[in-house]
Amino acid sequence: MNKKVLAELKKKLESERTLLKENLLKFADKDKKVAGDYDTRFPSFGERSSSPDEEAKEVETYENLLAIEYALELRLKEVNEALERIKNNTYGYCENCNKEIELGRLRANPAAKTCLLCTNKP
Repeated sequence: MNKKVLAELKKKLESERTLLKENLLKFADKDKKVAGDYDTRFPSFGERSSSPDEEAKEVETYENLLAIEYALELRLKEVNEALERIKNNTYGYCENCNKEIELGRLRANPAAKTCLLCTNKP
């Protein structure tokens, strides 16, 4: 892979990492004990005592945010791993067959770990 394309993909990954972190920090705090982990803040819809309906909505909102947190953390992990592969000069090679990952695939998903052939294997 030429240096220009590699720099382009690295920039995309770094931009995505920044965006993922910003989105996570909107509703979660970094876990001080576990690197790369975030803890969703429990929403509070009011200071006064809540009705059962308001409490149920808070719980439902919290549960939805937990699922979003998990998805964003997972993607952040994939992006960080791809940036680490760039640093170690192993980026762009399938982790299963060690062949080059198709450039179109990397442009669509710069954090891809496998080529299309290995991705589509059962």
